[in-house]
Amino acid sequence: MYFCILYLKKMKKQDWLLILGVVIVLTPFFIPATGFFAWFNNATATHPFIMAFFKFAILATLGEMLALRIRKGVYTEKGFGVLPRMMVWGFLGMCITMAMMIFKSGTPFFMSKVASCDYASLMDVFNSPTLTWGKVGIAFCVSVAMNTIFAPVMMTFHKCTDIHILETGGTVAGLLKPMDMKRMLGSINWDVQWGLVFKKTIPLFWYPAHTITFILPPNLQVLFAALLGVALGLILALANPQK
Repeated sequence: MYFCILYLKKMKKQDWLLILGVVIVLTPFFIPATGFFAWFNNATATHPFIMAFFKFAILATLGEMLALRIRKGVYTEKGFGVLPRMMVWGFLGMCITMAMMIFKSGTPFFMSKVASCDYASLMDVFNSPTLTWGKVGIAFCVSVAMNTIFAPVMMTFHKCTDIHILETGGTVAGLLKPMDMKRMLGSINWDVQWGLVFKKTIPLFWYPAHTITFILPPNLQVLFAALLGVALGLILALANPQK
């Protein structure tokens, strides 16, 4: 309790404004009369990639801004490039949505070949609304496959775009300039990228986190993944070795 009170005393006006903004945005979801949650689900089902762009652009960028607030006491600074980061995260959000679709179907198919079992039966268990150990096991395998194969490539690409945004002054025009990928890959701190981001956060956080994602009903999976984007933005931003 003491630490909570101490933290509240240290909060600035910008922190309270952020909290107020989050409350205003989330409130319609919890008021059935607004029909906002139904619209949100329908839009996600009808336009999954467009919705993924905006969800990840907002939430994952917010995660990076929160990480900056933790490190430096501000939500943005000169050269940080909020808009370019939103554009990158929006693109990555569409890629993540595509990867979820591929691995949700492809991993059970692979499992059916390895275990010589019926693919349709596996999908029936996986898509069942009833929570069973079989469903948890399939969800875990999907999570492991996606985070082992897709996540390292996506995280490395994000790191390169992060470097590019900082080097070009955090402008949209700078983001659109060609990236020297060879130089950027060489400038990444691989002790952090491999030793922390890959070796620790993927198996210890993302395997179980996305297992939960794939257990949830389909209409909530992308939303939950987008909420995890806040955590992803925090993890990747706090992995910066500069203190």
